[in-house]
Amino acid sequence: MKSSYKGVILLALILFASIVCTQYTVNMYFAQRYMEVLLLSGAAVVLFPLAWMVYSKNK
Repeated sequence: MKSSYKGVILLALILFASIVCTQYTVNMYFAQRYMEVLLLSGAAVVLFPLAWMVYSKNK
């Protein structure tokens, strides 16, 4: 089955946001800003299942 462009672009944006959240989490950890680390880690945890749902729907 052929993938739609909207689904592929949405999946790429979600995965890019996950990478950005992970990078900021590491940066904030080394800057000892632990509240931001918890928030960004939570965002990364939420983004992965969201990407999985978009992938399943687009498949």
